[in-house]
Amino acid sequence: MNTHSLAPESDTALPTEPAPHAEAVNFALPAGRRSALIRFVLERGQATVLELCQRFQVSPDTIRRDLELLARRGLLSRTHGGAVAAEPLVGADAPFTSRLNVNRDAKLRIARAAAHLIADGETLIVNGGSTTLAFARELGTMNGLTVVTNNLGLPAVLPPNAVRDIYLLGGQVRIESQVTLGQVAFAGTGSIHADTAVIGVGGISPAGLSTTLLAEASMIAAMIAASRRAVVLADASKFDHNAFAHIAPLGPKQTLVSDKPPPLELAQALTDAGVDMIVAAA
Repeated sequence: MNTHSLAPESDTALPTEPAPHAEAVNFALPAGRRSALIRFVLERGQATVLELCQRFQVSPDTIRRDLELLARRGLLSRTHGGAVAAEPLVGADAPFTSRLNVNRDAKLRIARAAAHLIADGETLIVNGGSTTLAFARELGTMNGLTVVTNNLGLPAVLPPNAVRDIYLLGGQVRIESQVTLGQVAFAGTGSIHADTAVIGVGGISPAGLSTTLLAEASMIAAMIAASRRAVVLADASKFDHNAFAHIAPLGPKQTLVSDKPPPLELAQALTDAGVDMIVAAA
């Protein structure tokens, strides 16, 4: 496993919405404060104790007690110095709009690093998901790309100057995920071939790549098989997670782009499988 770090070209961040006014809820009351705290973290994907203290105008000890209680109830996941949205609240099969802001900074960094791997004139197959959507937005410096996708939101965010042709794969439409599920092919044509499959996954572990839906797993596997290489986009929350449906084992034609280095066992598995690893710089 060759590990690299790519620095982003700009410091622009995804836009954030202003927090609701504190007067709307009496945050001195634990029940109202904790309910608002859950929404705050869910909307942003993560938050620090300092951010929460400033938002709710209470002491760090009070916030820490709230976080510990909510973590015990499975409503948030506690981290060093803060909290992140819990997997049951925003899982890989949650409605797409609920996932857009989860780990948003990590996704932006991953998207920028992955865009550096693409050359002008490539044919890309891109699957559904919020991270691949962020990736598409970062292709503004490219030219002559051909993009094949099942991601219903992708055509609208691809920079027009970067793309020569866009093809949307047909099949069943899953409104909640904003994807189509079907064959990686088009009526009246033979098999298709691409330079790079850009793939978002639900989990990556020594067992391989995985996602939550059987139909999606077989479609992603076909995307990888149709491509010369696969660039896998996965933030650190996907490490050592085995989702319901297995996509493919780890393999030498894969490059994993993430926001953090993987844990030791997964790092060794990536090395053994010949997977290249890129850690996106902060």
